[in-house]
Amino acid sequence: MIDNYHENEFALFWIQNDILYFEYKPNVVINLKAAQLVVADRILVQNEKAYPVFCDIRGIVDSDKAARDYLAQSGSVLTKAVSLIGNDTVLLSIMSFYITINKPRVPTKVFTEELAALAFLETFT
Repeated sequence: MIDNYHENEFALFWIQNDILYFEYKPNVVINLKAAQLVVADRILVQNEKAYPVFCDIRGIVDSDKAARDYLAQSGSVLTKAVSLIGNDTVLLSIMSFYITINKPRVPTKVFTEELAALAFLETFT
């Protein structure tokens, strides 16, 4: 059963089996304003409850440094753990670099396989 479905111009959000799914739409460019909107909408969907987050970044084609910095600092608010799933080598390298440098407040890992990403999150439900 899917709960609290929400959509904005950049992403889709829903809660299923006590995991918050966050999927960027195809071919989006994330700037600071977009990053602030997706974080605000995610928090709204969560209704003040922390969840493990499955974040599908495969739709992102570009992001600016201000957006990445904002997401690194504020992107983990009200999260228990974050799985980032992608398939673009460059984007995955950037995400891994940011995780290493910015040290998110919650366990955060980058994956290419959905099952592995979900298995990681299930330990936090």
